[in-house]
Order: sequence, then C-alpha cells, then structure tokens
Amino acid sequence: MANDAYNESKRLIIKATLIAGFLDLGSAFVYAMLEGRPPLGVLFAIASGIWPGARNAGLAGMLAGVLLHFAIMSVMVWVYVTLARRREWAVRHPFIAGSLYGLGLWCVMYLIVLPLRWPAILQRVSMVSLGEQWFSHIVLVGIPIALLAARDRQPLLRKVAMAMDG
Repeated sequence: MANDAYNESKRLIIKATLIAGFLDLGSAFVYAMLEGRPPLGVLFAIASGIWPGARNAGLAGMLAGVLLHFAIMSVMVWVYVTLARRREWAVRHPFIAGSLYGLGLWCVMYLIVLPLRWPAILQRVSMVSLGEQWFSHIVLVGIPIALLAARDRQPLLRKVAMAMDG
C-alpha cells in the first residue's frame, strides 16, 4: 500500500512537472518572440543562472537550460504536492491555492532568486512584463500543479468521507 502511494506520488510529480514545465517554457518562448528575441535564447538565459558561459556553449548550453528549468519545476511541484497533502483546503480549492502558490513562486523567483544572481533585474520590469510573469506563474504553473494535485487527492478524500459516514 505504501509503495503504491509512493509510485502515485512519483507519477503525479513527473506529470505535473512536465505539464507546468512545458507551459511555462512555452510562454517564455512566446514572450521572447513578441519582444523580437530568439526563443531558444530563453534556454541559454536559464542555464546562465548557474553557468555564466552557457550563452557561448551551443547545444550544451541549451540542454543545460532545459535540464535546469525542469529540475527547478520538479522542486516547485514537489513543494506544492507536499503542502497539499497537509492542507485539505488546497485540495478543495485548487484555483485559489494554485493562484496563491503561483504568486508565491513569482515572489521567490523575482524578489529573491533572480536578484541574487542579477541584482539589477527588478529595475527592468515593466507593467507588461509583470503581467506576463504573473500570468505564467499563476495560470500556467500554480493552477495546473494545484489541479493535478487535487485530482490526485480527491479519490482519497471521497474514501475518507465515505468511511466516516459509515
């Protein structure tokens, strides 16, 4: 039984990581194109967070960006899934919980992580880019993760409720 739960958790984390990861990366590609920048440059930018020479590394730099992006996303998913298991309201209200989580992810990324690496980053934020960032973090990352976690937990909640009813 415990092994089944572990495997289900693994599947949920992988599935949510892939879905939210591709949605987020896709939005970053679209925003780059709208700004007249090459979409694949997004991957170099991600990799340059830990590898300053990534922009000059060709395919290796892009691959590093993809791997780093999905590694970060898997941590984001794991944290939410762990929290959702401890907070029933997150399962019952996935749109609210996912929106709050997405906003929290934005705060961590743009107020802590990115300024530590690139201190001037907040000076370049426009209202348009802020809207794009919030849309991506809330609608394309937070809410999908929350919906998948809620769907994963709902059968268990129904079983518990039925058992309590007798």
